[in-house]
Amino acid sequence: MSKGNRFLPHLVAFVVVATWGTTFVFTKLLLLGGLTAAQIFILRFIIAYALLLAYSLMRGIRWMADSWCDELLMVALGVTGGSLYFLTENSAMNYTTTTNTSIIVSLCPLFAAAIIALFYQSERLSRMQTFGTLMAAAGVIVVVMNGHFVLHLSPLGDTLAFAACLCWAFYSLLMIPANKHYDTVFVTRKVFFYGLLSMIPYMIVHPELNIHLLFAQPELLWNLLFLGCVASMLCFLAWNWALKRLGAVVATNYVYLNPVTTIIFAWFILNEQITLWFILGTLLILFGMFLADRRVTS
Repeated sequence: MSKGNRFLPHLVAFVVVATWGTTFVFTKLLLLGGLTAAQIFILRFIIAYALLLAYSLMRGIRWMADSWCDELLMVALGVTGGSLYFLTENSAMNYTTTTNTSIIVSLCPLFAAAIIALFYQSERLSRMQTFGTLMAAAGVIVVVMNGHFVLHLSPLGDTLAFAACLCWAFYSLLMIPANKHYDTVFVTRKVFFYGLLSMIPYMIVHPELNIHLLFAQPELLWNLLFLGCVASMLCFLAWNWALKRLGAVVATNYVYLNPVTTIIFAWFILNEQITLWFILGTLLILFGMFLADRRVTS
């Protein structure tokens, strides 16, 4: 793919990560409004799946993959990129600090690159790319810690955050064969469907969804609609499209920008301070990502 043809997928990947970086505010407001993390996940995925299902019905729907093996691949995508990822990430926040969770989850491009390289020789990083992704990872740590270089270890919480990190890494790996054989809308719809289906055991134990809170507080409903329509449906579609065109390793490197966009959004909305450490970390991330993509664009 030429440089000109690669600009749009790069832009899409950046916009998706920037959007995901803003979701903490909307999620936090829903949590303060009385919804649990699991309820938020279930409701936003229901909205996203319903919209994609309606679109597919209008365009002519395909219900199943070509084989049961491929259908099991869709199940794995729904679990790794949906239910298990969100449950482990949100649960980690209950047992460890926000700093620990942000650092561990944002380092998933490192693990994704290592795991993908085990299965696809063509996706293995050169020395320059390896140096670049390590530099970007260091930038994430600088941005998140913001000059306060103290970590409070919590074995359970940090393990859950690491599990979320691995979930997204395996999601990136599994998207490679899925994108080769199926279109983006079909794969994304399956992710939402099996993400919800795998939540059934949880819903049996905790069946309440607190939907009444959304109608009692209309602002909560708007927050949920943003998470379901934009951050879930549109962003997952766009992200899977970018993965297909950039490759899993290059696209996943954009996750390094997640804490950067989060802090910028917090500065814009919540008037939180931007420090010299943030600027330094952001420069490390950007230059590291530039180096990590050198082999492909050169």
